Amino acid sequence: MKGGGGGGGGGKRRWKVLVIGVMVLVILSMLVPLAFLLGLHNSFHSPGLVVTLQPSTPYESFSRINATQHSQRDVSERVDQVLQKLNPVLPKKRDINGGSRDMNRTSISDSKKKGVPVSPAVVANPSPANKTKTEVSYKGVQRAVVSVDESQRTCQVKYGSYCLWREENKEPMKDSKVKHMKDLLFVARAYYPSIAKMPSQSKLTRDMKQNIQEFERILSESSADGDLPPQVDKKFEKMEGVISKAKSFPVDCNNVDKKLRQILDLTEDEASFHMKQSVFLYQLAVQTMPKSLHCLSMRLTVEHFKSGSVDIEDSEKFSDPSLLHFVIISDNILASSVVINSTAVHARESKNFVFHVLTDEQNYFAMKQWFIRNPCKQAAIQVLNIEKMELDQSDMKLSLPTEFRVSFPSGDNRADYLSIFSRSHYLLPKIFHKLEKVVVLDHDVVVQRDLSPLWELDMEGKVNGAVKSCSVRLGQLKSLKRGSFDANACLWMSGLNVIDLARWRELGVSETYHKFYKQMSGGAEPREAIALKASLLTFQDKVYALEDKWALSGLGYDYYIKPQTIKNAATLHYNGNMKPWLEMGIPQYKSYWRKHLNREDGFLSDCNVNP
Repeated sequence: MKGGGGGGGGGKRRWKVLVIGVMVLVILSMLVPLAFLLGLHNSFHSPGLVVTLQPSTPYESFSRINATQHSQRDVSERVDQVLQKLNPVLPKKRDINGGSRDMNRTSISDSKKKGVPVSPAVVANPSPANKTKTEVSYKGVQRAVVSVDESQRTCQVKYGSYCLWREENKEPMKDSKVKHMKDLLFVARAYYPSIAKMPSQSKLTRDMKQNIQEFERILSESSADGDLPPQVDKKFEKMEGVISKAKSFPVDCNNVDKKLRQILDLTEDEASFHMKQSVFLYQLAVQTMPKSLHCLSMRLTVEHFKSGSVDIEDSEKFSDPSLLHFVIISDNILASSVVINSTAVHARESKNFVFHVLTDEQNYFAMKQWFIRNPCKQAAIQVLNIEKMELDQSDMKLSLPTEFRVSFPSGDNRADYLSIFSRSHYLLPKIFHKLEKVVVLDHDVVVQRDLSPLWELDMEGKVNGAVKSCSVRLGQLKSLKRGSFDANACLWMSGLNVIDLARWRELGVSETYHKFYKQMSGGAEPREAIALKASLLTFQDKVYALEDKWALSGLGYDYYIKPQTIKNAATLHYNGNMKPWLEMGIPQYKSYWRKHLNREDGFLSDCNVNP
């Protein structure tokens, strides 16, 4: 009996140990999900993204986005910071614990996948050189801003001059709260249809509908943060609260996905519209004469007739072939003045320099009055109205050198601005029929050396002495059909051109140009494109290559020209959209242009001219 009783006691003890062990395992199994729900899920991280932008044009900054994985350590730090800012939007613990078993399963599954309950906003800023990779920042429904190293450039030449100008003139966001409201409204609209189908959530449905209507009313009256009502912060809290509750319920993902995709399409259309609008306004700004320059022209014209000024023209100098003649085609008084001043200042003997300014009827008297008021050392200046000349030409309108942006969608996506002769240039042999050689300067040029040696060049029978741009070849221009020309020939630039007028007349260059222009006309191409092709074909095998030191191009679009390179150049050409007399000119290059401007003239201050 004793033996039997001892055996029974040992069995009971073993049974008690097993029961305690099972209970411990049950408790531990319950603590694991509880610990997960209490915040330990922050140790789970999901890989981030890297966005690569490869726009084919400077304004298509939204095209061809490819996603790749980022490093794990950087993503871990960023996700931890983001989760802290998402607390008002994440479902609360009591909502999760009080949910159904299926909901708990869904929540756990989503959490393991780093269940951020809102779609991320992406803002990509391209980095310099050939690296265009940028990080994606998650900030819930708030607008994402990517932090970039200050030593890096966030815009490149290949994205176009507008992109560069926008980076230089970036202003603080004045509608961040409005954009936040729109994001919350998008999320609420996405979840509302699924919540409205739940009979047990009629109160939440009413609250969501009321908040959606309230947000729609506010946004219809507000476009900036200053327009928002004072109590808007409370409305943010209410909307974030109902969104948080809505996300705690299992919803039809297909409906939410469909709604969010619709919202995405609308947002992309809106962004595309605003991008095109901003590009249009930028182009309008660079192609329209500023109000201050128009005022200057009008004031000078009135002064010319009011004072009865008479300029003493030395007709003998204007037609003396032994002197050094410069031709400037321009309708911009300040630009012409800077070209002439910079050229005369650096001349060894300015008395041998003769400047001929070809302008239109609107600016003719203003241009004459300016140079009467502001003579340039001992140089002679002649102003001609091209519209009043009798040269047996049907089109006698002033036309300035035409600029074309040449871009390459493949490779490094570089972009160059090509400036070419206008129709007015082909009138020079008839206008200056007594001269044998002239130097043509564009009005966006600044001279830094004496140009007298250009008259001593042996041009080897060529007509046009110009700096060639071999970064672009003739055969690379798609507008030119294959024909009788050298596809590997380098293109030439206007800006600084030595013209042998005698050789020009001998070869009939003007007649050749008009023949090509007439043959190519009649189609749907614009006149500028036809003029480009006609000029390139006319001057093939007629261009004498000047040394690169004579002219440096790109100061109107290239932000990366070194100061030493600028210092070594004989002339600086501001080709591109960012002219130095415009407000959007590149700041670091404006000083080279400003120092040759006569800022003491009273009309400049009267018209608020401050280039």
